[in-house]
Amino acid sequence: MRTLFIGGTGNISTECASWQASRGDEVVVVTRGRAPAPAGCRLVKADRKDPASLRAAVAEARPEVVVNFLGYELAEVKLDYELLRGSISQYVYISSTSVYAKPHTQLPLTETSPVGNQWWEYARKKLECERWLQARWQEDGFPLTILRPSHTYSKRWVPNAVSSASYTLAARLEQGKPIYVHDDGETPWTLTSASDFAVGLGGLLGQAAAVGEVFHLTSDEALTWNQIYADIASALGVQAPEILKVPTDFICQIAPRLVGSLKGDKANPGVFDNAKIKRFVPGFQCRKPFRVGVAESVAWLRAHPEAQNLNPELDVEIERVIAAWRGRDARPVAADPSPK
Repeated sequence: MRTLFIGGTGNISTECASWQASRGDEVVVVTRGRAPAPAGCRLVKADRKDPASLRAAVAEARPEVVVNFLGYELAEVKLDYELLRGSISQYVYISSTSVYAKPHTQLPLTETSPVGNQWWEYARKKLECERWLQARWQEDGFPLTILRPSHTYSKRWVPNAVSSASYTLAARLEQGKPIYVHDDGETPWTLTSASDFAVGLGGLLGQAAAVGEVFHLTSDEALTWNQIYADIASALGVQAPEILKVPTDFICQIAPRLVGSLKGDKANPGVFDNAKIKRFVPGFQCRKPFRVGVAESVAWLRAHPEAQNLNPELDVEIERVIAAWRGRDARPVAADPSPK
């Protein structure tokens, strides 16, 4: 099977492309060429926002199946549709579980749970793309499959609630500096290894029965944020981390950029029903517990400091939230950052 990955060198997609190639697929990865090709894959340099560039890449790859990891704007999926309709057997759109409405009315979340996230522009854009593509499936049979991952990480990330792509929070723990967790830290959350995600995705590719369907693809292991941060500290070898408990609304007043990703996502319970993908991919389950996955991430990032993506501005932001919380009785509190 000839498979084209639009974006195949990122946090999740690198392992997905490599796993698919290991199964015998001819895998072509379209990127701007800033990272090496995943193992077993062929790299085609193209700008996915540029119609001529992407058209040339599609013509060269002649894909049967396309997986889009880089669909954030409606214009991007419209371009894919124009270039691919009538020539492929499946188009897999990687969406997000952040599309679900907050607060949740029932857990675990299923693929039919209410959608519409008022807090996060990213989630609203993902849902807009989903709905436009679903209309194309209903109107002219465009062979769409939608996947909704939750918080998925590779060895490049130590996942956390403020910036998973940066090692900054882990570095603070290593240095004995305090960090914070939102609310009481007892909200359940799901973290999924990219290596597990790759197997689930691979089981759906080329499967005619999956066309027209929406799937969760997450681990079944739901941990509290207190447990998540304890596992991170353990992986780092930090015995007694200083972790302040700070209300979500207070955090977002001091760090407004977190309104979407925290108030609109990680401060809400993230527990998902994966029964549907298990019916379509018999025997599939996520096998890597977070304590194992995060230990692998810490080891790899310590061995590759150039990939740690340390962020001084994030470090300052964490300090600002902690200082404000500790000094809250001596300062006025800003207005609620709720969307108007």
